[in-house]
Amino acid sequence: MYADETTSGERGPALGLDMAGERVSVREVIRRRVFQEVAEFHARGSEGPFRGLVRPTAAEAELNGPRGPRHAPPRLDPERQFDAAVAAFARNGFLVLAGDRRLTDLDEEIDLVPDLEFTFLKLVPLVGG
Repeated sequence: MYADETTSGERGPALGLDMAGERVSVREVIRRRVFQEVAEFHARGSEGPFRGLVRPTAAEAELNGPRGPRHAPPRLDPERQFDAAVAAFARNGFLVLAGDRRLTDLDEEIDLVPDLEFTFLKLVPLVGG
């Protein structure tokens, strides 16, 4: 399970990641989450905005062109989304918590036990900072 939170206390619904009984790195948790959210976006016909861990790049949005009834739905590249998420993690754009423990290294491994919830805490940059 994972949920998104912001520093202002907003919390999104908990969503499932099927990984119980494995030992994986933080990088793999992020990869699975990003690939799942891109697949779900495509499965629903790309209806509505993409609400993922990171926003699609400007180049990807430009490649997809304007949206409308005569245009094909946008296709997101999960590898690009994953690369953007890893870069955001590296620059502290978001934190990953496993239960109440902060995970700080992409290569750190964690045992995935039932009921372990990952929290992706999205950090908002301070104005003027």
